[in-house]
Amino acid sequence: MKLTHESIEINAGLMVALVMLAITIGGLVEIVPLYYIEDTVEKVSGIRPYTPLEQRGRDIYIREGCVTCHSQMIRPFRDEDMRYGHYSLAAESKYDHPFLWGSKRTGPDLARVGGKYSNAWHTQHLNNPRDVVPESIMPAYPWLLKNELGYSDVADRMRALKMVGVPYSETDDEYVANVKQFGEEVANMLDINRAEENLVAQAQSQNYDGNRKRLTEMDALVAYLQVLGTMVDFSQYDEGYFATFR
Repeated sequence: MKLTHESIEINAGLMVALVMLAITIGGLVEIVPLYYIEDTVEKVSGIRPYTPLEQRGRDIYIREGCVTCHSQMIRPFRDEDMRYGHYSLAAESKYDHPFLWGSKRTGPDLARVGGKYSNAWHTQHLNNPRDVVPESIMPAYPWLLKNELGYSDVADRMRALKMVGVPYSETDDEYVANVKQFGEEVANMLDINRAEENLVAQAQSQNYDGNRKRLTEMDALVAYLQVLGTMVDFSQYDEGYFATFR
């Protein structure tokens, strides 16, 4: 019997069988090569888990729905490279739960926003975007400066992330492993047993919201924004094709 579109479409059993065959072939093409790659996520120096303060800021970022209007995924296209910087690496989000790649850009991509503006700029922008960008349509978040940062459960949050593979340490062996992988300074910040102490110390030393007397949600959110895109030294990467257009 000669198969035509019409003969397939009127035969439900045949159509289901062919659809399953197509899905199977497509799945094998996507999955099988992964078994022949030693590491599907490239090893990139500098990538580390978020500190307790940065992680609380990320939680607030998610709570406020920032990912609705801002992506954190620079695609490997020339226009994106020229506007935002080096395209995103898989390793950059290896400790992200959930991923915040985003699918819409009402505002600019934030994958490389860390260090681009001062703490004061971020604070003013979040408090009232029109103060620094008159044409902005972003809503204001004045309560971030008013709300005291809740962090009594930050250790529990880190334990939850540890369960899904984020290398926060709680035992001596885990701490020693982190020292070898990230260095002593970073390993100290990843110690669950000192989570609250480290959170307060980072907030006070950096003074993200401009007021050392209070620890606010603004401190945490700005700390998170200021770390985005700063862990990797992209000057060591050959940008190849894109570099010729700069």
